[in-house]
Amino acid sequence: MTGAGDGLLAVDSGGSGLRVVVGTARETPRAERESREPVRTGARGIDPAHFMEQLVPLARALITETGVDGLDTAVIGAAGLATLGEALRAELPGALAKEFGVRTVALVADAVTAYTGALGARPGAVVAAGTGLIAIGTDLTCWRRADGWGHLLGDCGGGAWIGRAGLEAALRAHDGREDGSARLLACAEEVFGPARQLPGKLYPRADRPAVLAAFAPRVADCADTDAVAAGILRAAARHMADSAAAVCPSDGEPLVALTGGLSKLGDPLVVPLAEELTRRLPHARQVVAEGDPLRGSVRIATALATGSLTLPGDETMLSVVTTKGATAGGISADHF
Repeated sequence: MTGAGDGLLAVDSGGSGLRVVVGTARETPRAERESREPVRTGARGIDPAHFMEQLVPLARALITETGVDGLDTAVIGAAGLATLGEALRAELPGALAKEFGVRTVALVADAVTAYTGALGARPGAVVAAGTGLIAIGTDLTCWRRADGWGHLLGDCGGGAWIGRAGLEAALRAHDGREDGSARLLACAEEVFGPARQLPGKLYPRADRPAVLAAFAPRVADCADTDAVAAGILRAAARHMADSAAAVCPSDGEPLVALTGGLSKLGDPLVVPLAEELTRRLPHARQVVAEGDPLRGSVRIATALATGSLTLPGDETMLSVVTTKGATAGGISADHF
């Protein structure tokens, strides 16, 4: 076990794996490593043992690389924490205390780290749009979230939603139905093969949301000359603005930003989104996201280490646990 020091550990755990930063509350030295293997989920939700199995070698290598004299503060940003994080919340603080001597642990939903990376500790709303979509907002007294219900029940306007809408338009063209897109049909057959084979190639996949989302950039590529593709992206922008409006503070001049992979689709999505946000949230100021969820984890860790954290606490979205003693391994929860 590493002795307690002034070091901080920041983690971003998501569908593509684990990213880890070790450093101090000062800006330097800090270093980053990643694992491409996502943390497993099972009957108990996110698997704490597999999480530590992934994290420990990365963190130890970073401690050596930076020369940090022990870890005192850890921020764990994890996808699915709000709904699948019961075991992680129960076991991870004690495991981090035993392994590294960590005294303070923040367990944070990925939506909150996305928000903090994008806007810091300022009132506003963030639309986190990648394969899925969730909007989160705060007036710095509480958190509000909208959507994030998964590709079957929601995530409206997210990557899987856009990709599915594009493939639906392709199949309408294949059938000769109205509102089909011959160009999207050509793209779909280029990616997946003959249209008749598409259900067999898509439905059995365990990673259906990711497969659907991978088609979203093709929809954006077609939007400059294809009215159906452009309409799909305008509809996605409306859904995003709806979710942002549901969580954005109604007073003052809150900030609103887009973060996540869909921001890379460029003007076909970003321009109609800006128009919809202006219409729905005329009192808000649109800004470019300052950073990603890992930066959000680092910001929260730095604020915790310096006693300057002003983000609101929440049992499932952002909770802080203080260990009673790293050597004893006991923990007590402080939900601030």
